[in-house]
Formats: sequence, structure tokens, C-alpha cells
Amino acid sequence: MYRGTWISWGSVGLGLAALWFAAPWADWAQKAGRESPSPNEWRVLEPVRYENLTVFPVVARQAADTTGFSTLDDGLSAGDVVITEGGADMIRRSRDGRPVAIPETRGASVNQLVLINRGSKPLLLLAGELVSGGKQDRIIAKDRIVPPGAAPLPLDVFCVENGRWSSGVQFSAGKMMVHPSVREQAAITKEQDKVWSAVRSGTAAAPPVSVAGGLAGPGQAGRPGETSQTVTVTEAPPLDGREQTGGPGEMSRTVTLTQGALSQAIETQAPTQSYEKLYKSPQVAVPADAFVEELQRRFERATGKLKGEPVVGVVVAYGGDVAWSDLFASPALFQRYWPKLLRSYVVEALVRPRSNEQPSVDDAREFLKPLVGHESVETEPAVYSLRQVSEGKYVEMELEALKPTDITLHVLKVHRTS
Repeated sequence: MYRGTWISWGSVGLGLAALWFAAPWADWAQKAGRESPSPNEWRVLEPVRYENLTVFPVVARQAADTTGFSTLDDGLSAGDVVITEGGADMIRRSRDGRPVAIPETRGASVNQLVLINRGSKPLLLLAGELVSGGKQDRIIAKDRIVPPGAAPLPLDVFCVENGRWSSGVQFSAGKMMVHPSVREQAAITKEQDKVWSAVRSGTAAAPPVSVAGGLAGPGQAGRPGETSQTVTVTEAPPLDGREQTGGPGEMSRTVTLTQGALSQAIETQAPTQSYEKLYKSPQVAVPADAFVEELQRRFERATGKLKGEPVVGVVVAYGGDVAWSDLFASPALFQRYWPKLLRSYVVEALVRPRSNEQPSVDDAREFLKPLVGHESVETEPAVYSLRQVSEGKYVEMELEALKPTDITLHVLKVHRTS
């Protein structure tokens, strides 16, 4: 079955740091059979800012052909991908109509599901993608690729719904990416309790705050020491004569998200601490939707007229902390993930402590330097390779497809919060 093998490497020579300016684009180009692009063939653009969130678009002049890969949301929506609880006594059919028995196990497991890729393309999975249903909602534990026509695969996952263990066995596309604090705990820390904690408290960037007594909701200030974020929401004309501060026919109000508001959402909207219900609840969705809409507007304005340099990823900062980057092998692949990635960054911004610091383009470039430290590689022969490098509080992960094209599909870099 498709279980990875880890190979530990020693420290990488310090001389490799001089290659940072061309990586990872040079690596992608070489693996795709092209000459390495020169440094001026990729660049970090000026930042797009809103509230305490800064997004640096990353562009490249050359890109790989990634049309030969399927995504989780596409596969589940089309019925080409089937995910079930382990131990389910079920028969599924392959793409050519052959019956495929899902193997018997000792029973359903919190941290493992069964996946069948009956589509015609390799399936790309990213750590933090949500699958909804089954006995509990889960997220994918790590970046990986599942080949078409493979035997049923034991799939490593983490639960993001602490409190439910019932109902059906099949899953649907959640079409959500959990926010970076939760994603970090799944992909790097790999501890279920810390995943649950990040879902419940919102962010791992600050210690969770216990809220006693009354709960702060939208529009209310939090208690002393609470993590909170205020967002201005533009709406249709009011019916109650509230002051208008936007354009003609518009008005603005502020919405504050606090850890108390998250507690209230758990009590009223998501008693099982379901990630999907919690972060789609009114307490979170109202400020998040407004935040996403405004940031997307600014992002499109900053990148919409680029010629010959498509956006292939972003570097993300919260206040002055350059904390995260998602880079892809092609602009088409980036665009397939961008809507749910953007919302995940926004949710993180909403629950992080407020900071007025603003990072520069040079800070973002510095963040993209390759790490020099402990390296490990998980590989599935002729399918994929997942390389991880850790240096201090920084971790970089590169997912390389080995078939049908030898290319690095996704690079994730994290400034760890824990």
C-alpha cells in the first residue's frame, strides 16, 4: 500500500544559500526540461495590504503544464474520488466499471480514512484540505499524490470536529482550506490534540485565552488579553438611519472577532467544534467575507494587468511577521487553490493579535531563501517525493511529482508559531 519511506540527511552545505535568489524556480524549470530562468524571470511584487494582513504576489515568466493533475475538490465533486471511513464494508466501482472492494480494517479510525482515485489523472492532495462528512470532518495530513487506478489507499488525516462520532461513512468536498495555525499543526507538528486546540482557539500565534462569564460577540470589544480583530464592513443603505461612511447608498459598520466570539460560535453554531460550521458561523463568516472581498479586490487591481509574468503563489504576513508562503508550479494550479487559500489567510488574520507593523518586499524575498538544516524525504516510487527541511523556527516542504511529469508542484514554507 502507499506508505512513504523517510530518508534522513545531514546538514546541507552553507554554500547552497547563495542559490536562494533563483530557487525554487530554477529547480522547477530544470525538472520540467527547460533551462533555468535567470533571477529577473521571477520576482516578488509589491505588497497587497488590508488590516493586519499583507500578501505579496509571486510571479514567474516560465511555468509548467499542470493540466495532467486533478485536485481533491474536483475529484470529489465529479465522483472520481471516493473517501470513506476505514472498516466500511463497501464495494466501489473503478473508472472502467470493475468492482473494487474497500479493504476490511479493524474499524474506523480518527486519523485514517480510505481513498480511491478512479479518475484518469494523478490526484494532488494538500495538507489542510477539508473533507466533510463521515463520522467526523477531517483534513488531509500532508501533501501527496495518488496515482489513477491505484488500490484503495489508507489516507492519513486529522480530525477537525471534536465531539461527533456518528452518521455516515462517505465524505464530500469541503471546498475549504483550514487556516495556517491549524494547517501547521497537521503538516508539521502532526499532533491531533494541537490540531483541535488550533481549531478551538483560532490561532497558535498567541496562548489561548479562557473566557469566563459573558461572551464577546460581533461588534463587541473583547476582554483584556483577548485576541481580537476589527474589520470594516460595507453594506447596503441602512433602514434605521445609521451614519453612512461609504459611497452613495452604502454604509459601514465594524465587526470585531474575538476568542469569546469563537466560544459563542462553538456553543450556538458548532457544538461538536466542526471546523466547517465554526468558520462559516455568523460570528466568523461576516467579518471574514468582508475581509476576503476587499483583499481580493486589491489583489486583482495589483495583478490584473501583468504581462508575461503570471502569479504562481504568494508570501503572507500578519502584522510584521512574514509567516507563510504557498508557491505552485503554474498559474493555473495557483488559481485553482487561490479562493480557499485566500479565505484561510483571512481567517488567520482575524484571530491573530493586532499589529501595525508592515513588512517590506525585501522581507518577503528573505523569507523565500532556501533553508539550511535537517532534511528528510518521504518518497513513493514512481509517484511522488515530499522533501522537508527545518531550520530553527522555519520549515519548508516541497512536493515533487515523479509521473507523468517530474516537477515540483507545491512549495510550502512556514514560520512556526509553536
